[in-house]
Amino acid sequence: MPAPVPKEHPLRRLFGSLVHRTFAGTLGLSNEHVADYIANLLADFIHVDNIHKIRDARGKPLDEVAEMLMEGDVRLRANSFSREREVHKHIGDFTLFWTGVYPEALRYLRAPDRKDHLLDYISRGKESYYVASTFDYGRYQEEARILRRLSASFELCAFGLNLVRREWERLGDPSSSTARQVLLE
Repeated sequence: MPAPVPKEHPLRRLFGSLVHRTFAGTLGLSNEHVADYIANLLADFIHVDNIHKIRDARGKPLDEVAEMLMEGDVRLRANSFSREREVHKHIGDFTLFWTGVYPEALRYLRAPDRKDHLLDYISRGKESYYVASTFDYGRYQEEARILRRLSASFELCAFGLNLVRREWERLGDPSSSTARQVLLE
C-alpha cells in the first residue's frame, strides 16, 4: 500500500477544511469525528491503490462490491472476524466515495456486464458500515461510533461529499474567493 498522505500535508488540510465547512455549515451535521473521518477518507483515496485495497487470496485487487462482500464473509472467504470488519468498513468507504464524490461513475461500476449490476450501493454501504460498527470493543470501540453514525446518515454524507466536490471544483475558478478562504484557514 502507498504511504499515507502526511497529517500536515496541504491536501489533507484542504479536504479537512472543505468537509468541515460543508458538513457543519451547509448540512448542519456538526459531528467532528464524522467530518474528520470523511476528510481522511478523501485524502486516503487520493491513491487509487487505497480505493482497491481489498485483495483476494491471490492478491488480486477487488473492484466490485459483490466480490468484496464474499471476501468479507467469515462463512465464505474471510479468515477472521477482523478481516470481516476490515472488508465491511472498506465497502462502506468505497460506496460512500463513489456515490458521493463521483456518482456519474456508477453507470460503469454497476453496468449490466458487472457483478454489481443489481447492487444498491447506498444500501450496501449503510449495511457494511453497520456491520463494521458492531465490532465495538478494544481498539475498534471509538471508530465503531463513527461507523454507526455513517451508516445512519449515509445518504446525507454522500450528498455532503457531492457538495465538497463542487467546492473543490470551484477552487480553480479565478473569480472565486473560496480558494483563498480555504487555503488560509
